[in-house]
Amino acid sequence: MSTPVAGAMVTVLHPGDVACVLRGNRLETLLGSCVAILLTDPRRTLGAMCHVVHAHSRADGRTDDTVYGDAALGAMARLLCQRGLTLRLCEAMLLGGGNMFPGQHSQGHVGERNVAWARGALALEGVQVRHQDVGGNSYRRVRWTVGDALPDVAAVPVD
Repeated sequence: MSTPVAGAMVTVLHPGDVACVLRGNRLETLLGSCVAILLTDPRRTLGAMCHVVHAHSRADGRTDDTVYGDAALGAMARLLCQRGLTLRLCEAMLLGGGNMFPGQHSQGHVGERNVAWARGALALEGVQVRHQDVGGNSYRRVRWTVGDALPDVAAVPVD
């Protein structure tokens, strides 16, 4: 498990949240069918995370609500740009997209659609996914201290 350095900041993301922090600080979230995209530079000096609830934008055309994937990825791009990093220079980690109702849906569930959207959106931006922990029938508690280690992901099965 990765631990933040003394005095480091811990940012807990809720559905629709987007954050960008420096190395040594920790990002945390809890995922079900939602997906988290983590972006970092190859030297892992900073990291950004978003907690995506829905793959596609609202039907009413509102594009600034970061519970939707395209808005969340756009917000991450702006935060990274403010620190001198473009999406194409990032590496990605993709987490979540579980099937929260396995008795009702074996495929085509919300989590599966969220993962497919994230993979496609990152590919369109030229961002390589370096690590992923997606699918299955579990919730995921994610903790990532920005740095060399992979995120700590604890799976909690759906009953």
